[in-house]
Amino acid sequence: MEDIPLPEYSKNFVVNFFQRIKVTYRRYLDASTPHVNYRWGSFAVLLVLFMTRILLAQGWYIICYGLGIYLLNLFLAFLQPKFDPSLQQELQDESVESGEHTAEFRPFIRRLPEFKFWYRGTIATVVSLLLTLTNLTDVPVFWPILLIYFIVLFLLTMRKQIQQMIKYRYIPFDLGKKKYGSK
Repeated sequence: MEDIPLPEYSKNFVVNFFQRIKVTYRRYLDASTPHVNYRWGSFAVLLVLFMTRILLAQGWYIICYGLGIYLLNLFLAFLQPKFDPSLQQELQDESVESGEHTAEFRPFIRRLPEFKFWYRGTIATVVSLLLTLTNLTDVPVFWPILLIYFIVLFLLTMRKQIQQMIKYRYIPFDLGKKKYGSK
């Protein structure tokens, strides 16, 4: 790798060391951006490693529950549009009433982009995995109640999200280029 230019004010060895680590980390992160399958594969491996740790150790259920809630929150932000569809529908209704009918195409823009979803989920999984290395974070809980509560929370929030998607007619996933029937 080539030398990274540093600002003049950072003559301190420690500052230079951490600056180089930060820049190198950012370079690898930027290089991983186009490799979607590899990124999500590494995330899946981390999740499997975390779940294996939880199952084999028979503990840290509260950490697992917290990670599950955080990943659910990230997933919901990933599914939601950046701009409120109810406000856009009101603006469209006003333009139709005033006689200005503009059928402008507006692409689906996510509240949480895919890369940030992957990055935050990966960091949360690594932190959760690190938290399972100490007994201080192993709080004794009755895990079936946490599991049932998580499933109910997941079903209710997904039902609400799907109802909103149907109401405002948006699809958060790219299903590819539309193909028209050919004879």
